[in-house]
Amino acid sequence: MLELHHVLMVSVAMLGIGTIGMLVRRNAIVMFMSVELVLNAGNLNFIAFSRFLPDPVGQVFSVFVIVIAAAEVAVGLAIVLALYRNRDTVMVDEAARMKW
Repeated sequence: MLELHHVLMVSVAMLGIGTIGMLVRRNAIVMFMSVELVLNAGNLNFIAFSRFLPDPVGQVFSVFVIVIAAAEVAVGLAIVLALYRNRDTVMVDEAARMKW
């Protein structure tokens, strides 16, 4: 039987991997994937608590997080495309040198 602490441990692992990915990597695409991993860790927590405490509020919050993540991907992709067009790279260090 799957218990709450098992799901929370998977969520903590996802959160840790996503946080390390955001702090260590300099590639913008990998950083956006790490942000998505962190958001999915939060979604997993919402769904787990919604299942183990019979309350659908966690599932509603999870849908809101998915919508926010989709908007973040759209804005992030536009930023990455602008960076690639101007500098021919997707490294975040190059974005700091851009002059708008």
